[in-house]
This record gives sequence, structure tokens and C-alpha cells, in this order.
Amino acid sequence: MALIQFTGTSAHTSGELPAVGSIAPDFELTKRDLTQIALKDFKGKKMVLNVFPSLETDTCALSVRAFNSLAAKMENTTVLCISRDLPFAQSRFCGAEGINRVMMLSDYKDKGFAEAYGLLFTDGPFEGLLARAVIVLDENRRIVYTEMVKNIGVEPNYKSALEALQND
Repeated sequence: MALIQFTGTSAHTSGELPAVGSIAPDFELTKRDLTQIALKDFKGKKMVLNVFPSLETDTCALSVRAFNSLAAKMENTTVLCISRDLPFAQSRFCGAEGINRVMMLSDYKDKGFAEAYGLLFTDGPFEGLLARAVIVLDENRRIVYTEMVKNIGVEPNYKSALEALQND
């Protein structure tokens, strides 16, 4: 269980991120068109999982914008932006912001992703939402980098995530 800081308070997650070097747990998430997609559908691709509570918060929106910009520089890499926002809200955000290089996915339906990756807030103001984290996978689903952001109002370390892709 991780402890995440909020302004003046703290909250717990349902577990810990999977260990670097381990194989990423399977998941199934909902795309903006309401169809399902699974980890196995990205076979042979490097992946960046940008996980966050909601697009309705400034820091979460900043991380999506940043990864959308950085995605153009990543070879053989897919960036998944994962939250519990409904696909309709994700579509509205992407349309308004010109987000077109990342794949927006929602854990609202299956909810297995949050549990498998230990990212579900179990208490606090964001209870039921996902904690902010970045997970980088190589082409074989091996986890090469993780970051659980310990303060919900802070952006992830983009530079370290990109370096993990290059050092893989």
C-alpha cells in the first residue's frame, strides 16, 4: 500500500506498483469508442502507461499534454493515458486540446487495471480513482521503469521515463 500526499492530507492505494523487471500484469481497458483493448493487443511495442486520477484536474491534463508532445519522438512506443474518466469526457478533452498521439483509456468498466497495478485510492478525497503513476514496458511486457508520484499535485518525471525507454 502506497501513501500519497494531498494538500494537507494523505491517502492510501490498494497496493504497490509491480516490480521493475517483472512482467506487466494483463489488463483490459475501454477505448474512447467504448470498445475494449487489452495489453496483449500491443504485442511487440514499447509502452508508456501514464496513469492519473482525472482529466478534470490541472496536473492530470498537463501530463496528458506533455506525453502527447513527447510521443512524437518515441520510436516503436505507444503511450496509454489511463484514468477512470468516462470515454466521453476523454473524447471531449482530446478534441478540445488536439490530443492525437496518445491513446486514452478508461478503467471505469472492468476496474481490474487499478487492482492489478495497486493504483486504486482506497481512502481520501480521490477514493475510487487511480493514483498518478508512470510505468514503462519493453517490447516483451517487462517493466523497465515505474514511478508512483507521492504528491498528487506534482507531475511525473518525464525525463526518467524517456530515459528508461532509451536504456531498455
